[in-house]
Amino acid sequence: MGQDRIILCMKWGTLFAPDYVNVLHGACRRHLKGPFRFLCLTDDAAGLDEGIEALPIPEIGCTPEMWRHGAWPKLPVFAPEIGGATSGRVLFIDLDTVVCGDLEPFFTHPGPFLGIDTGDNWRPGRTLGGPSALLGTGVFAFDLGTQVQILRRFQSAPQEAFRKAGIEQVWVQEHASSLDYWPQDWVISFKRWLRQPIGLDLFYPPNPPPASAGMVAFHGDPRPIALLRPGCARWDRLPHFGHGQVGWMRDYWVSNGGRIPPT
Repeated sequence: MGQDRIILCMKWGTLFAPDYVNVLHGACRRHLKGPFRFLCLTDDAAGLDEGIEALPIPEIGCTPEMWRHGAWPKLPVFAPEIGGATSGRVLFIDLDTVVCGDLEPFFTHPGPFLGIDTGDNWRPGRTLGGPSALLGTGVFAFDLGTQVQILRRFQSAPQEAFRKAGIEQVWVQEHASSLDYWPQDWVISFKRWLRQPIGLDLFYPPNPPPASAGMVAFHGDPRPIALLRPGCARWDRLPHFGHGQVGWMRDYWVSNGGRIPPT
């Protein structure tokens, strides 16, 4: 392969159950041929499937407030070493992400640091990047050990970093070297691509991901698990009316080893 491939995720607290990690792992195995390591930085490895390498979350100086605001505990991924590895291409994926296409391009697409442009252009038909780009750290890739300045500058003055940036993705955008963004349609937003317009969502379920999409990002509410529950309960917030179990989301979850939650 030319270099080792590492898929990395994080789980802390109680927001995401082990099923989120297991389903992500199953989907990555389905959509990536050849060897790779699947690492999960976590404070609780209970319930994780075989093949998932659970590692403790390194202590980098995050205060309780930093744990609550943004995702500052993600910054250890920029350390020179992760799980004994000191080289390789890292693909970080948030747990509330649906992997629905070939992951090989996410490892081979050129660029020292690639992330999601979650600004206003993160919509169908728009051109990503440019002065208005806003980095999202839901899915990003880099060569292990090449972005250590992101972590080291934070650790030199954590409170100042928190005060200036507020959330970790702003800090990463300001300190990543040679930042670029995934091509259009590679990582799409559930809310902006697939959710039905207000009113139509009373009668029609969200559209399934198009064939061109590699991943679907569920940023904020609703979370993927909300679309799995049987019955007709609403899973979206007003003025949206999304409701009921979504068939394509159910099939994705179950086929990758997940369990359907009770009503």
